[in-house]
Amino acid sequence: MNPRISEADLSNPRDAQGVLEVLDSYASDPVGGGEPLPEDVRSRLPSMLPEVPNALVLLAFDDDRPIGVAVCFFGFSTFRARPLLNIHDLAVLPQYRGRGVGRALLAAAENQAQRRGCCKLTLEVQDDNARARALYQRFGFEDFVVGKSAPTRFLAKKLEA
Repeated sequence: MNPRISEADLSNPRDAQGVLEVLDSYASDPVGGGEPLPEDVRSRLPSMLPEVPNALVLLAFDDDRPIGVAVCFFGFSTFRARPLLNIHDLAVLPQYRGRGVGRALLAAAENQAQRRGCCKLTLEVQDDNARARALYQRFGFEDFVVGKSAPTRFLAKKLEA
Protein backbone atom coordinates (compact mmCIF):
# COMPACT_ATOMS: atom_id res chain seq x y z
CA MET A 1 0.00 0.00 0.00
CA ASN A 2 1.19 3.50 -0.80
CA PRO A 3 -0.83 5.90 1.39
CA ARG A 4 -0.90 9.61 0.66
CA ILE A 5 0.52 11.61 3.58
CA SER A 6 -0.26 15.28 4.12
CA GLU A 7 -0.18 17.83 6.89
CA ALA A 8 -3.59 17.90 8.55
CA ASP A 9 -5.70 21.03 8.27
CA LEU A 10 -7.80 20.84 11.42
CA SER A 11 -10.06 23.64 10.18
CA ASN A 12 -11.13 21.15 7.49
CA PRO A 13 -13.92 18.97 8.98
CA ARG A 14 -12.69 15.86 7.10
CA ASP A 15 -9.18 16.19 8.52
CA ALA A 16 -10.42 17.03 12.03
CA GLN A 17 -12.80 14.07 12.03
CA GLY A 18 -10.08 11.81 10.61
CA VAL A 19 -7.63 12.72 13.37
CA LEU A 20 -10.32 12.07 15.99
CA GLU A 21 -11.37 8.77 14.40
CA VAL A 22 -7.84 7.38 14.23
CA LEU A 23 -6.87 8.57 17.73
CA ASP A 24 -10.14 7.24 19.15
CA SER A 25 -9.50 3.88 17.50
CA TYR A 26 -6.05 3.73 19.12
CA ALA A 27 -7.34 4.89 22.52
CA SER A 28 -10.05 2.20 22.41
CA ASP A 29 -7.50 -0.53 21.69
CA PRO A 30 -6.11 -2.33 24.76
CA VAL A 31 -2.60 -1.05 23.92
CA GLY A 32 -3.98 2.52 23.95
CA GLY A 33 -5.76 2.15 27.27
CA GLY A 34 -8.94 0.40 26.15
CA GLU A 35 -11.16 3.46 26.54
CA PRO A 36 -12.50 5.76 23.80
CA LEU A 37 -11.44 9.39 23.86
CA PRO A 38 -13.57 11.33 26.35
CA GLU A 39 -16.17 13.56 24.70
CA ASP A 40 -14.59 16.72 26.15
CA VAL A 41 -11.27 15.78 24.50
CA ARG A 42 -13.01 15.07 21.19
CA SER A 43 -14.69 18.48 21.32
CA ARG A 44 -11.54 20.46 22.29
CA LEU A 45 -8.75 18.76 20.35
CA PRO A 46 -9.51 20.00 16.80
CA SER A 47 -9.58 23.63 17.91
CA MET A 48 -6.77 23.50 20.48
CA LEU A 49 -4.15 21.49 18.58
CA PRO A 50 -3.66 24.11 15.83
CA GLU A 51 -3.02 26.69 18.56
CA VAL A 52 0.05 24.78 19.74
CA PRO A 53 2.86 26.60 17.87
CA ASN A 54 5.23 23.63 17.73
CA ALA A 55 2.65 21.02 16.62
CA LEU A 56 2.81 19.03 13.39
CA VAL A 57 -0.08 16.70 12.55
CA LEU A 58 0.33 14.32 9.62
CA LEU A 59 -2.54 12.30 8.18
CA ALA A 60 -2.31 9.17 6.05
CA PHE A 61 -5.05 8.62 3.48
CA ASP A 62 -6.34 5.70 1.46
CA ASP A 63 -8.01 7.62 -1.36
CA ASP A 64 -9.91 10.25 0.66
CA ARG A 65 -10.26 8.22 3.87
CA PRO A 66 -7.97 9.13 6.81
CA ILE A 67 -6.37 5.88 7.99
CA GLY A 68 -3.41 6.95 10.12
CA VAL A 69 -2.06 9.89 12.06
CA ALA A 70 1.21 11.15 13.50
CA VAL A 71 0.88 13.93 16.08
CA CYS A 72 4.30 15.48 16.54
CA PHE A 73 5.81 18.35 18.49
CA PHE A 74 9.02 20.21 17.80
CA GLY A 75 11.31 20.55 20.80
CA PHE A 76 14.92 21.48 21.38
CA SER A 77 18.03 19.44 22.15
CA THR A 78 20.22 21.32 24.61
CA PHE A 79 23.10 18.87 24.06
CA ARG A 80 23.04 19.57 20.31
CA ALA A 81 21.65 23.15 20.33
CA ARG A 82 19.25 22.16 17.55
CA PRO A 83 15.57 21.38 17.22
CA LEU A 84 14.19 17.86 17.49
CA LEU A 85 10.87 16.31 16.56
CA ASN A 86 8.96 14.12 19.01
CA ILE A 87 6.39 11.78 17.50
CA HIS A 88 3.90 11.94 20.35
CA ASP A 89 1.17 9.77 18.81
CA LEU A 90 1.43 7.38 15.89
CA ALA A 91 -1.75 5.46 15.16
CA VAL A 92 -3.18 3.49 12.26
CA LEU A 93 -6.71 2.11 11.91
CA PRO A 94 -6.64 -1.62 12.73
CA GLN A 95 -7.64 -2.82 9.25
CA TYR A 96 -4.67 -0.91 7.75
CA ARG A 97 -1.97 -2.09 10.17
CA GLY A 98 0.89 -4.08 8.68
CA ARG A 99 0.45 -2.44 5.28
CA GLY A 100 3.16 0.26 5.45
CA VAL A 101 1.02 3.13 6.76
CA GLY A 102 3.03 3.58 9.98
CA ARG A 103 6.29 3.46 8.04
CA ALA A 104 4.98 6.10 5.60
CA LEU A 105 4.01 8.36 8.51
CA LEU A 106 7.45 7.91 10.10
CA ALA A 107 9.14 8.75 6.79
CA ALA A 108 7.00 11.88 6.41
CA ALA A 109 7.83 12.97 9.97
CA GLU A 110 11.53 12.38 9.33
CA ASN A 111 11.32 14.42 6.12
CA GLN A 112 9.70 17.32 7.99
CA ALA A 113 12.35 17.10 10.72
CA GLN A 114 15.19 17.16 8.20
CA ARG A 115 13.65 20.12 6.37
CA ARG A 116 13.59 22.04 9.67
CA GLY A 117 17.14 21.18 10.71
CA CYS A 118 16.27 18.75 13.50
CA CYS A 119 19.05 16.67 15.01
CA LYS A 120 16.84 13.71 15.95
CA LEU A 121 13.40 12.13 16.09
CA THR A 122 12.09 10.88 19.42
CA LEU A 123 9.08 8.81 20.46
CA GLU A 124 7.75 6.71 23.29
CA VAL A 125 6.54 3.12 22.98
CA GLN A 126 5.22 0.64 25.51
CA ASP A 127 7.62 -2.22 26.25
CA ASP A 128 4.93 -4.80 25.52
CA ASN A 129 3.88 -3.30 22.17
CA ALA A 130 6.06 -5.68 20.16
CA ARG A 131 4.56 -4.77 16.80
CA ALA A 132 5.24 -1.03 17.24
CA ARG A 133 8.70 -1.65 18.72
CA ALA A 134 9.62 -3.80 15.72
CA LEU A 135 8.46 -1.09 13.30
CA TYR A 136 10.44 1.59 15.14
CA GLN A 137 13.57 -0.56 15.31
CA ARG A 138 13.35 -1.33 11.57
CA PHE A 139 13.06 2.42 10.99
CA GLY A 140 16.25 3.04 13.00
CA PHE A 141 14.98 3.96 16.46
CA GLU A 142 16.87 2.56 19.43
CA ASP A 143 17.02 3.02 23.19
CA PHE A 144 18.41 6.45 24.02
CA VAL A 145 21.73 6.23 25.82
CA VAL A 146 23.98 9.14 26.78
CA GLY A 147 27.62 8.11 26.78
CA LYS A 148 28.02 4.87 28.72
CA SER A 149 24.92 5.32 30.87
CA ALA A 150 21.90 3.04 31.03
CA PRO A 151 19.00 3.59 28.60
CA THR A 152 16.86 6.63 29.31
CA ARG A 153 13.32 6.06 30.61
CA PHE A 154 10.30 8.18 29.73
CA LEU A 155 8.43 9.13 32.91
CA ALA A 156 5.18 11.01 33.48
CA LYS A 157 3.38 12.60 36.37
CA LYS A 158 -0.30 13.37 35.94
CA LEU A 159 -1.47 16.78 37.10
CA GLU A 160 -5.02 17.67 38.02
CA ALA A 161 -6.53 20.31 35.76
